[in-house]
Amino acid sequence: MESPFEPIKPTIFLMEYTWASVITVRLKPGIPVRDALAKVEPVFKQFNPGSPFEYKFVDAEYAAKFSGETRVGTLSSVFAGLAIFISCLGLFGLASFVAEQRTKEIGIRKVLGASVFNLWQLLSKDFVWLVVISFVIAAPLAWYFMHNWLKDYPYRADIAWWIFAASGLGALMITLLTVSFQAIKAALANPVKALRSE
Repeated sequence: MESPFEPIKPTIFLMEYTWASVITVRLKPGIPVRDALAKVEPVFKQFNPGSPFEYKFVDAEYAAKFSGETRVGTLSSVFAGLAIFISCLGLFGLASFVAEQRTKEIGIRKVLGASVFNLWQLLSKDFVWLVVISFVIAAPLAWYFMHNWLKDYPYRADIAWWIFAASGLGALMITLLTVSFQAIKAALANPVKALRSE
């Protein structure tokens, strides 16, 4: 009945027959809502003919109390997706730049017998380290802010460790997928073209 940020207090519901502005009615499960409301309305009109028959559903009223949190969650999802997309574009551009800068090195390594996997590993290693370092910095900060946000609710879920592990693994996979395209393209390039100016 009150704010969802407050603990539930003991409550007694009394029916005062001389004055009642709100009546709570439980509809029988299994009966369509339209049929149940059609049976409730005549009873309401019989005892209170001067008032209009207006009704609200408890689940909708309860959900309305969390509309702010729902809006924040939706906006967070949209902006997180946008941030990931922009980050992938930046990673793609940076991987292209690094592959272009190291074209001759890649050509020499390929001539000396380096495999495509070794060259992919060489070009991806720096990006993987950057993601690992950023995860080590971001995970404790994210846990701290989420823990403080959840403290406002008297009834809440605990933050599990696997959520952070999954997000870190997801960031690593996105990075590898983004960087791998340029790394494999550079590793498969003909070393003659890279070394002909030498």
